[in-house]
Order: sequence, then structure tokens, then C-alpha cells
Amino acid sequence: MNGLTFAQHKRLDFLAIGRLCIDLNANEINRPLEETRTFSKYVGGSPANIAIGMSRLGMKTGFIGKVANDQLGRFILHYLRQNQIDTGHVVIDQSGGVTGLAFTEIKSPTDCSILLYRDNVADLKLAPNEVSEAAIQNAKALLVSGTALAQSPSREAVYLALHYARRHGAVVFFDLDYRPYTWTSSEETAIHYHLAARQCDVLIGTREEFDIMERLEHNPARDDAYTAQLWFQHQAKIVVIKHGQDGSVAYTKQGEVARGTTFPAKVVKTFGAGDAYAAAFIYALMKGWELAKAMEYGAAAAAIVISSHSCSEAMPTAQQIDDYIRLCKSGQW
Repeated sequence: MNGLTFAQHKRLDFLAIGRLCIDLNANEINRPLEETRTFSKYVGGSPANIAIGMSRLGMKTGFIGKVANDQLGRFILHYLRQNQIDTGHVVIDQSGGVTGLAFTEIKSPTDCSILLYRDNVADLKLAPNEVSEAAIQNAKALLVSGTALAQSPSREAVYLALHYARRHGAVVFFDLDYRPYTWTSSEETAIHYHLAARQCDVLIGTREEFDIMERLEHNPARDDAYTAQLWFQHQAKIVVIKHGQDGSVAYTKQGEVARGTTFPAKVVKTFGAGDAYAAAFIYALMKGWELAKAMEYGAAAAAIVISSHSCSEAMPTAQQIDDYIRLCKSGQW
């Protein structure tokens, strides 16, 4: 057991809210962005990637969000539907909002960066009155992410979604997903992350993301155990802190500590690992698996995705993850 209880009578397994955008991944890898001439187009955004990952793993998945009234917005909706994701609560913006773009630079497998265009984006225009209480009431789990807190009215929409989740007993996952763009100050970031995190059952982020959120606290040693205890004072039951190539550590409110493993990978790029980890980890928790096994599943999914050119398109099925773990453990990788 992992300390989480999911209402099995609910129709939807998993519901995500937040960013829907386009990733334009460089086709000419191992060179700087200014020398890159062609790109491949994918659906992107951390909550979108996680929702796609959950659907690929066989979970009944839905999305609450907003897309631009343009060709790219229609591309996003079509792709979500192709992946059996319920888009009945994805709103089409009518105010002139645009689709956010992320151009990726792959100088080497370990030297990657992202150039973002996030001005006037439709996903940050999601309003509280566009958040369906009925959808959240019918979901076992809700995922929120930090980027949706960056501006109004999106941040208020997330707060309302959290209120509905608490009212109707949905388990809430918070993917910290910090991106410096669209935030005006580190203090603003800390305030809104803190307000959201207090209402979430499972917190997932890097050590650096927790540091940003904890500017309102006192943790100068950047101690993982201290971080976990900070959030156990609120709603949190599980806190996962990721340390890149050094793996991850997870704490439960009951006192369990689990350290995650890593898997070998033929790394193409580094981005997408966190989204793949989150999807497989959440899936495993919803299946009732022990914490260490869930972390292993997340690590294997991350290794698969960083070995691929895309993020959303590479989100693995359960069979692919099982096969990959088996291959690595047999020494045949």
C-alpha cells in the first residue's frame, strides 16, 4: 500500500488541468538553434504530456484547459482525441489568444534548452467559470502544474479546481513544473506555489523547484527530509524530490522513505523525462503499488522518453515499460 485511496466508483481515472501547447523539436540535433532549419511538431506542455502518458497506460483520462481558435489549437484537440483523452472540458478561446510554442535546441544529449513563446497564450486564459465541477467530481485523481499558476485568470481556475477536488474527494497530484517565463518575481512564484501545494496530496518536483517554493520557509540546508515534513503539516501524503541523474527520493507521511533507481538510456535529449516519470509513477500509485516499485516504473518511463526525439509521442505503454525493465535487469540492454 502507498497511503492513497482512490474512489473506485468514479467514471474517470485521471483528469489534468493546465498547459496545452506545441513543441517544435529540432530535427538537426547536435547543433545550436540558430543553425537548425527544420523541426518536428508535437503536442506539448507538462500536464498534456502526463495526460497522454496516463492514457497510453490504459487509464480513462480527461483534460480541463483552453486552446487557441487556430490551426494549432485544432491540432492539439485532434491529437488528444486520437489518444482517447476526453476533451469535453477543453475550451476554445475567443479573445485572440495564441498557441504557446516551445522550440527545442539539442546541442548534445546532455546540452539541451528550450526557447519559449508564451505571450498572450490561450492556456493562461482559462477562467474559473470554465472549470467543470462535475468533471472533477467524477474523477479519481486531479493533476495540477505550476505553470498554470503564473497568471490570472488561469491561477484562479486552478484554485477553484483544487477546491472542487477537496470537496469531492479526488486525490490531487501537484507537478511543480517551474518555468521562469511569465512569472514576475520569485516571491510571486513562492506565494502561489505555496497556496496550491497546501491543498495537494502528492507533490512531485526537482530539488531546485522545491527550493523556489520554499522561499517562504526556512530550509537553508536544502534538506529533503525537512522539505517533506513541511508539506506533511498540510494535505500532503507523499513528497517526491528528484535529483536528476542521482535519482529521486520519496517520503510518506507514515514515515516511509524510498530511493528511486535510474535506468540506462541512449539519450537523445533530456526534456520530457519528468513528464514520463510523473505519468508512470502516478499510474503505479493508482494501481496500489508500493512506493519503491512506483518510482522504478517512473524511472523506466523517463529513460524511454529521453531516448526518443519527442516527448508526447514517446510516452510509453505499460507493456513497453515492463519490457524495458525486464531487458535492463536481464543485462541484455
